[in-house]
Amino acid sequence: MKKIGKAVAALTRAMDEIAGYFLVAAVFLIVANIVAGVVFNSYILGTYEYVGFLTAAVIGLSLGYCALQGGHIAVDFLVEKFPPRARLVLELITGLATLTFFAFSSWHIVLYGLDTFRTGEIAPTTTLPLYPFIFLVALGLLVLGVVILLRVGKLLRKAVER
Repeated sequence: MKKIGKAVAALTRAMDEIAGYFLVAAVFLIVANIVAGVVFNSYILGTYEYVGFLTAAVIGLSLGYCALQGGHIAVDFLVEKFPPRARLVLELITGLATLTFFAFSSWHIVLYGLDTFRTGEIAPTTTLPLYPFIFLVALGLLVLGVVILLRVGKLLRKAVER
């Protein structure tokens, strides 16, 4: 189980690093578009779409690492007042519900990606196919689901030990 956790950690780190490169590319594109507009009075065609695609990739690829680091917002001021056993049960229920949600979300986004692949749907300005970016988001949600599954597994082990 520890090997799986280490592999998932390495995968999420790599995906997060790729997301960082996409973010830098988006920033450079935005700055280049502004400079081109001010200096040459001509903007880069499709900047809005490119930045949208890059942003979707950044968000999708960074979800798993953020969850692994505990970086998501959690409002637990009420749960902290519960006894440890009740807190564990609530965390298990929440973890399983979250896992179910992201598993279904990932699956339906894959189906949507397959549909856009079959129909050949492209972006109107850049004529880029949409499906690679849709699949990147689905991959990010799938990895997020694996991270949540590992966390639920740890919670289950903790519950069994008590």
